[in-house]
Amino acid sequence: MRKTLLISLSLFTALLANNTQSIKIVDKPIDFGKERIAMTKSYIKQHYGLNVKNIQITPKIIVLHWTAEMSFDKSFNRLKPQRLLTDRKDIAKASALNVSAQFLVARNGTIYRLMPENWMARHVIGLNYSSIGVENVGGKGNRKDDLTKAQRQANIKLIRYLKAKYPSITYLIGHHEYRQMERTSLWLEKDKGYRTVKSDPGKKFMSEMRAATRDLHLKTPPKGR
Repeated sequence: MRKTLLISLSLFTALLANNTQSIKIVDKPIDFGKERIAMTKSYIKQHYGLNVKNIQITPKIIVLHWTAEMSFDKSFNRLKPQRLLTDRKDIAKASALNVSAQFLVARNGTIYRLMPENWMARHVIGLNYSSIGVENVGGKGNRKDDLTKAQRQANIKLIRYLKAKYPSITYLIGHHEYRQMERTSLWLEKDKGYRTVKSDPGKKFMSEMRAATRDLHLKTPPKGR
């Protein structure tokens, strides 16, 4: 029995190593000081009805995005400040907390970690408290899937890394699919009027990501009513 357990643990360790050893993640922190932490706690209370001591989450969903901006620097600088930029009038009423994501993938496939993976980021309505957001530089005009081959490969590696590190992750969704998650227990948004229309990162991209990670058995959002 003990021998079987040791073999199982060895296999698990080897599997984890295979899923993580080939990935390179560069830390490039956005501004996440006391103000942003306090605003995040307020957001959680206002939108999810939860009083929390910290902003740590248990990841259950990976949400893939594009930035709708072709420049890495401009994409990063939009996420960097603690407070929302003045041109985001579409979501400003909900909170002054700036948008964020745990990861940003450059056009050349470099993966940047912007903040602690298990801290809540503001990147998807209703699901922030259980999700890790991955932004990809691109999506020109917020319509065209122009993400590169290098980004596609990087996203596949990142999905595998996150699933291996956080077994609690059960869903893989695109930002454009987020409203389908209203039919799950993970949806927490209390404001019924707070919704936006999203097109990123598109059906083709998500189909490719799911095909390449099918062995992870990650769920898709529910369909139908």
